[in-house]
Amino acid sequence: MSTKELLNKNFQAIQTQIQEATSSAERPADSVKLVAVTKTVPTDTMRDLFALGMKTFGENRTDVLVKKQAELADLTDIEWHFIGNLQSRQVKSIINSIDYLHSLDRLSLAKEIQKRAEDTVKCFVQVNVSGETSKSGFEPSELESTLEQLAAYDKIQVIGLMTMAPIDATEAELHQYFKQLKELQTSIAAQKLTHAPCTDLSMGMSQDYPIAIAEGATFIRVGSAFFQE
Repeated sequence: MSTKELLNKNFQAIQTQIQEATSSAERPADSVKLVAVTKTVPTDTMRDLFALGMKTFGENRTDVLVKKQAELADLTDIEWHFIGNLQSRQVKSIINSIDYLHSLDRLSLAKEIQKRAEDTVKCFVQVNVSGETSKSGFEPSELESTLEQLAAYDKIQVIGLMTMAPIDATEAELHQYFKQLKELQTSIAAQKLTHAPCTDLSMGMSQDYPIAIAEGATFIRVGSAFFQE
């Protein structure tokens, strides 16, 4: 099977799973945005995916993102998502060339974005719902005070929350973590904050996105499911 055939087969399988998961949750299929996580693949493969209709790509390293954006500059309607840990010193290199930031995980990063951004940046606040020490992000108990402080930064719009579940979580634990993030998002959205409408949830990856959709995900970050045999 050629690379293009494999991509097409996997893309169709992912779309089918999204349709099944949204249908089971009694949600429209277009209520979930699929982000293709392309951090491990070359731009030629991204071009093949683009030709299949995939136009939303997620990268987790600033240097790789900048390089790929240059190589794919002719594809003007790509939507770029930065999904990795963003160091403050790297903000200036990408903040004005991405459409979404999925990893706003500390106030010092918000301060640097405010300093460097030319326009408002759509951000997901990262929440460590599992409590893993290896994960970055705010504790659930910190969210309210964090959002109060983010109101001072007019270059940041908190469109939602993001989390990463533990790689070894059981199905029951995944439901618990994703449900907890949904409850936090609903609570914030109910406050109708101008700077933090918080209508979206970025959660779910290749191994668990159907569960994330069942619990309310609106953005899913899928990588290996696109590219593996």
